Parts: sequence; C-alpha cells; structure tokens
Amino acid sequence: MSRLSCLLLVAGFFGFGLVRADEKPVVVKLAKLSATAPADWKNEKPANRLRTYQFKLPGAKDHPAAELAIYNESRPGTEKTFPGWKATFIPPEGKTIDEISKTYKWEVPGATVNVLDITGTWKYKERPLDKKEKLLDDWRVIWVIIEEKDAKGELIEAHHFRLSGPSVTVDAHAKAFEKWVKSLK
Repeated sequence: MSRLSCLLLVAGFFGFGLVRADEKPVVVKLAKLSATAPADWKNEKPANRLRTYQFKLPGAKDHPAAELAIYNESRPGTEKTFPGWKATFIPPEGKTIDEISKTYKWEVPGATVNVLDITGTWKYKERPLDKKEKLLDDWRVIWVIIEEKDAKGELIEAHHFRLSGPSVTVDAHAKAFEKWVKSLK
C-alpha cells in the first residue's frame, strides 16, 4: 500500500470518527421539560438570536426539507398569537382561513400544549418585522405554544415551536413531531 493510500485511510478513519461524534442525540431543554430529538433531525446553528434550537427534517418524495425552529421565552396565549399567525396565510379562493386551519390542545406533565396547523400559501418572512415576504405555495406550518407551569398551575415560561415546509414533507413528519412533543417530561 502506498504512503498516500495509508494517509487517506487514516484520514478517512479519523474523519468518520468525527462525524459520529457530531451525531450525539440533541436534548431540547425548555424551562423544566426536555426531550431528545429524533436521530433523523439534523441539528443546525439557529438562523437568528430569537431561536434556541433549529433542525432540518428530511424532505419527502423529492421535496425540500422541513424546518423546526424553537423559540424560548415567548409570549404565552393563543388569543393574540394564533390570529396573527393565521394572517400569514392566504386561503384558496372560496375558502376562509378557519377552513384551512385546525387548532387543538393537550396536556403534558407540567404544561399545556396549544397547536395551530395550517396548509396553504404562506406569506413567509425571515423575521417578523421584515417588509419583504416570500409566497410559498402548498406549504404546511404547525405552530405549537407550550405553556410550562409550576406546581400551583402558574405560568413559568412559554415556548413556540414552528415546523414548516412543503406540505408533503411536513405531512411525512407530523405524527412523529406530535409524538416527540408529547414525550416532553
């Protein structure tokens, strides 16, 4: 074996070791709750300082990947937040925003989970105050507000999760995402 082949073999061996070390499971930590992210979610550096965690979820059927952004220390309450998020979608002709969106909630130990799920044309902005928006057709966004509570039932902190991407990609991950949110302990 040539010297170059040996060097490439050694470099490849150590390179694989580094990749494996980077693949440690990511534990998403909120105030009191936490859950380990699924192995197929690629942990990324958050795109901005508002985000605490950011993941790419594999694309489905030759479609782009989905993104999961997690924001801690967010405003609680669905009464003001959900209508604003609904307003970022354009319903198809003949439909209302309420016809293309679903809301529901459930409890996990120590928190209430509120969900808004919309599929349609999303008027996406990189940051909330940006003037420039991009229209994303056939997009699905699942917003989650997790309101953590203390033993007395008082709000400790609210967290926002946003799973977004082409509807076919988000459809492929929706059940696993819900299962993961329900695994918070």
